[in-house]
Amino acid sequence: MTESSHAGKRILIVEDERHIAEGLQLNLSLQGYAVEIAGNGTAALEKWRGWGPDLIVLDIMLPGVDGISVLREIRSEDEKLPVLILSARNTAEDRVRGLTHGVDDYMVKPFVLEELLLRVERLLTRSAWGDPGGAADEKGDAADPILVFGGNRVDLETGETDCAAGTIRLTEQELKLLTVFAENPGKPLPRKLLLEAGWGYSRFTSTRTVDNFIVRLRKYFEADPRSPRHFISIRSKGYLFDAEGGEQIGTGSGR
Repeated sequence: MTESSHAGKRILIVEDERHIAEGLQLNLSLQGYAVEIAGNGTAALEKWRGWGPDLIVLDIMLPGVDGISVLREIRSEDEKLPVLILSARNTAEDRVRGLTHGVDDYMVKPFVLEELLLRVERLLTRSAWGDPGGAADEKGDAADPILVFGGNRVDLETGETDCAAGTIRLTEQELKLLTVFAENPGKPLPRKLLLEAGWGYSRFTSTRTVDNFIVRLRKYFEADPRSPRHFISIRSKGYLFDAEGGEQIGTGSGR
């Protein structure tokens, strides 16, 4: 592969298997990235604070402080730093756990190097959307994070919205939920995942909160909120976002 358009960006690899860490360091360095390695969770947190990486590739199973604890500590201070989990743990529960704690992407070992390099490039491109000096601004409006569906138009950076309800600005929680849906079209998302995405780790919110916010999104974006075509209830699973607004499939009640 050719050198990345984000050459010079700093990538921290958090991996206790030395041969994997060094292999990743070599191949990412060949793309023009500056790469450092941390072999455990404590070292990862020290390098994150001291070196200031632009992206972290994070294993879950680490000696001492585990990867999820590292992720939670980072997210308590920085919600925007791209984090890609690279782990041998490959169950749906593991992936959902990573997503609920704020990971941006999840890959399973063994992995295809070319795919990992592309995912790293994509995450750095997405993070540049909010960087006034980033590459995305140099490309102009083509890189704007605009979501268009069913006659609605949403700027996923600012929350500015032209929709069935008029011109509105989404709240922080509404925007977080909509962003999760936009990144997972056609996938049933559990209420717990949506709750964590919108409200973090609070013990004082319930899945009923998610239901109430879905009602809001339907009011904003559905032509007929009582017969939703975009934010669809999936019985015993959660909600599904259908950008095309097709027929309802396997829906539960309107809640």
